[in-house]
Amino acid sequence: MSSPQKRVLCLHGYSQNANMFSKKLAALRQQLPEVELVFIDAPHVLQPVDLPAPSQMGYFSGFDSEPPPKDPQRGWWKTQNVQNIAAGLEVTLTLLRDVLKEQGVFNGVLGFSQGAVLAALLSGLLEKPAMYPSFLEDGKAVHPPFEFCISFAGYKPLDPLGAKLLTPNFKTPTLHVIGLNDIIVTPERAQSLIDASLNGRVELHDGGHFVPSKTAWRKFLAEYIRNPSDDVPGPNGKAPATNGSTLVSEPVTPILE
Repeated sequence: MSSPQKRVLCLHGYSQNANMFSKKLAALRQQLPEVELVFIDAPHVLQPVDLPAPSQMGYFSGFDSEPPPKDPQRGWWKTQNVQNIAAGLEVTLTLLRDVLKEQGVFNGVLGFSQGAVLAALLSGLLEKPAMYPSFLEDGKAVHPPFEFCISFAGYKPLDPLGAKLLTPNFKTPTLHVIGLNDIIVTPERAQSLIDASLNGRVELHDGGHFVPSKTAWRKFLAEYIRNPSDDVPGPNGKAPATNGSTLVSEPVTPILE
């Protein structure tokens, strides 16, 4: 078996786990036999009090209808004080430092929802590791900056440490995938991360809080991972849906199978 041409670190959303996210992206993985998608678990196991209301579980998990998970539901941090403090973020950054140190080089990173926030934070951190000395070893970063980042329903955190790593901005080429009908991470909330992204590209879909998985989207995402540039036509076959770094307000044509 030949070695993968690329390796991508995949970070699940809040109340998911690595196994759930891997299953969600199974069709994308099939489009990319030459790419290794590496899924890891968040360190914090969630208790019932930490979980969203049952009516919102589908939105948070990224599944339209979510069966009870067999594995523990996890989070990269727990929010406190009206979303301002990301409790446990330092533990997560230590985990990621060790993953990057021990599992070899990753070309890129992708994440969904809270995992998308973390993907952006990690991208910014690898650009300027001196801002978080715990990420250094013998004065050097444990991993080079990523070639690209893919953010599904990401946003800029309010937590002081998280905000610091993305202030004033980060340079890693980043694809921002936003659902126009997302009620968890609304397009307005997503704009906060887009504004911090110096080399951002925005693609919109007409769905909610999930990773789009229709055929056109799978093909687009696969091609973007192979060649992360603005030269890759969008899922509608059009130029990137961007206007500088601001969400385009024109309606998105639904993509049918």
